[in-house]
Amino acid sequence: MPLYEYHCSSCGRRFSLLVPASKRDEARCPDCGQEAKRLLSGFGIAKGGTLTTGSSCGSGAFT
Repeated sequence: MPLYEYHCSSCGRRFSLLVPASKRDEARCPDCGQEAKRLLSGFGIAKGGTLTTGSSCGSGAFT
């Protein structure tokens, strides 16, 4: 199952969920229960014990 990132426009929380791809657009905020919008996110590749991102516009947290 893929890990998706979401943002709740009601309370402003940003969170990640591990959900089946078929239900990726049905997320609810864990804080307020409102519908959340899926964010566009990069991907990570583990190679040789290090994790690098597959996105050039990410935060760089996994480089």
